[in-house]
Amino acid sequence: MREDSRLAWKVKAQMTRFAGRLTEGQGEVERRFVGEMLYGMQAARDVKLSEISRALHESIALIKTENRLSRNLAAKDRTEGINRRLAWEGAGQVKADTVLAVDLGDLVKKYAKSMEHLATVRDGSEKELGEGYWLCQVVAADVCGDQVTPLYGALYSVAAEDFKSENEEIFRAMRLVSEATQKRGIFAIDRGGDRREILHFALENGLRFVIRQRGDRHVLARNGQRLPAGKAAWACRRWDKREVILERDGERVKKTLRVGAVPARLPERPETPLWLVVIRGLAEHPILLLTNVAPKADAGYALWIGDIYLTRWKCEEAYRFLKQAYALEDVRVRSYAALRSLYALLNAVFYFVSVILGAKAKRNLIFKKVCEKAKRFYEIATFYQYALADGLHRLLFATRHSAPPPPPPSKQLLLDFAKPPN
Repeated sequence: MREDSRLAWKVKAQMTRFAGRLTEGQGEVERRFVGEMLYGMQAARDVKLSEISRALHESIALIKTENRLSRNLAAKDRTEGINRRLAWEGAGQVKADTVLAVDLGDLVKKYAKSMEHLATVRDGSEKELGEGYWLCQVVAADVCGDQVTPLYGALYSVAAEDFKSENEEIFRAMRLVSEATQKRGIFAIDRGGDRREILHFALENGLRFVIRQRGDRHVLARNGQRLPAGKAAWACRRWDKREVILERDGERVKKTLRVGAVPARLPERPETPLWLVVIRGLAEHPILLLTNVAPKADAGYALWIGDIYLTRWKCEEAYRFLKQAYALEDVRVRSYAALRSLYALLNAVFYFVSVILGAKAKRNLIFKKVCEKAKRFYEIATFYQYALADGLHRLLFATRHSAPPPPPPSKQLLLDFAKPPN
């Protein structure tokens, strides 16, 4: 029990400092509220205000705590401020060739009637239309490595008064992240990102990208002929091979991929060199990737671009993590400003788990001890955030959010800089 108290004190201290950085210059009330929300969502492992209120263990009526959180949450939209802070916080994790995965997700509220600005969305899991909200996420990850850094997360509705277009939501995310990272990194976008508006935005702003093509968008082939991307890909004559192992229906399947690249250009921008990378053998139809990342060397270039695209699965895993670990789809606030603020705060929790606790995970003692609290039967998976979320829930739920008491006295001698604050 003494060791748990000491560990909880260390986690709370890090969370308090993180909340202070997110609310720098905004006053004590805002800092306290953000700290309570970050702690409550992590301790309750839930986004419902009733569960967050229970996790705070305040010595007042539970309804009073919930009313205060609800009132402060709906007071203003914190999305831009929190995203800007997270992007600048995480910019140090982004190197020249770090993958910046951009993805649109959905938050379906099947039975909701009174939530503000409900609109039609496509449920990605059920493959059908429903009522809810769209999500836009940017996650940084290296091709080799387990580190995932959330940089941007926004909830929006096409029925809101200030909504302009889906393209504008993507532009806002790419613009904010590129400013924070000083245009380091390579944006990776799945099908749907091959619209001309997004391609032109990236090229005009000097951003590097790898975007999957549908196959029917036209490009200029090597000989200057205007062709659909699917037909232009047939000009590829040089292929690199790679064997991969995929899991399907519980079985491991070995596949041999053939990856190649051919020069291409956009009909509207013939002066800008691009490359069309083709991946055969992974799906029924070839995967086509359009990129402005120039080859550093002929050997392995196409494989490297393919790896960049495949790294973007970590963004999809981020959506799954937020929905499963924190019951995001069970959110019950009705105000649009509160919904946007809550999602931005949950993305900050994701950052805390992934970067502050997860950085240099194998050498982080707090990381190891929190994962022990998760009580996993087997070793921690590559996407370790699930284990950290479980461990933090078990560690924090029974404790109060108020300033933790100093740890019990120890006979261990410490230098002044290693002592906890009074």
